[in-house]
Amino acid sequence: RVDEWTDVDRKRVMNDIITTMFNKKFMEELFKPQELYSKKALRTVYDRLAHASIMRLNQASMDKLYDLMTMAFKYQVLLCPRPKDILLVTFNHLDAIKDFVRDSPGILNQVDETFRQLIETYSCLSAGEFQLIRQTLLIFFQDMHIRVSIFLKDKVQNSNGRFVLPISGPVPWGTEVPGLIRMFNRNGDEVKRTEFTTDGNYVTPQREGSFDLYGDRVLKLGTNMYSVSRPVETHMSGSSKNLASHAKENIAPNPLAKEELNFLARLLGGLEIKKPGGSETGFRLNLFTTDEEEEHAALTRPEELSYKVINIEATQ
Repeated sequence: RVDEWTDVDRKRVMNDIITTMFNKKFMEELFKPQELYSKKALRTVYDRLAHASIMRLNQASMDKLYDLMTMAFKYQVLLCPRPKDILLVTFNHLDAIKDFVRDSPGILNQVDETFRQLIETYSCLSAGEFQLIRQTLLIFFQDMHIRVSIFLKDKVQNSNGRFVLPISGPVPWGTEVPGLIRMFNRNGDEVKRTEFTTDGNYVTPQREGSFDLYGDRVLKLGTNMYSVSRPVETHMSGSSKNLASHAKENIAPNPLAKEELNFLARLLGGLEIKKPGGSETGFRLNLFTTDEEEEHAALTRPEELSYKVINIEATQ
């Protein structure tokens, strides 16, 4: 829910956030070989980006937005048919971003430049290297089981917040539909075939998704979840006790904390949080139905899961 939100405001906010997100120095830092961020570091970057325009979210709405973002991304990585398809998911994200800024050539060029860097950096990696990337990402998200109503309604998430892996549909590109066992002798000659039935309804994919700057990605993971209009809410799954135990990683002392904060200072040094100036009052985005519901969510969220925002002021 927003107060007096217009298409002009929406466009301005999207342009501001996308411009900040694809800032040249920011992207240069992201593409440097480095360890995966901690959850605190990721949240800090996310908060900074979300407030890069005149839009404002309070703690409860920010938590809800972050929960939705992390669970949606976890779902996309988990359901990738093959590890390399993580790149197609990313391209779906960037295709959608480009559509938001199609009338702003300067910003569009920023996104295209990142697109080209992704192709140059990742398209040459082996299947094994992509598997390591996928595994690393899933380890990062493995203790996050927040329920999202859109996933619950589509039955892709169980009531305990865990995702459901499909046993039907296209198999990964380059693989065969299960149902046949071939046996070979020591010379590599096929000597026997045995068929078996499967519970799933698998099909061969018609074509591979495009890894080019422009093209049909085929894979739908990473496209708009809300193409069909429906209400969306995030709910905390399980007991507060279980959630608190999962959150311990966030509050444990980090021996690299100083280095990480120094890195974030460099990373975020060029990103300015835009403050409404003059007569502008800015826009407050509330992800709950009412203000009362938002306040209640802020009060009932387990303290261990309430992220403390780190404000970093860095000069060039």
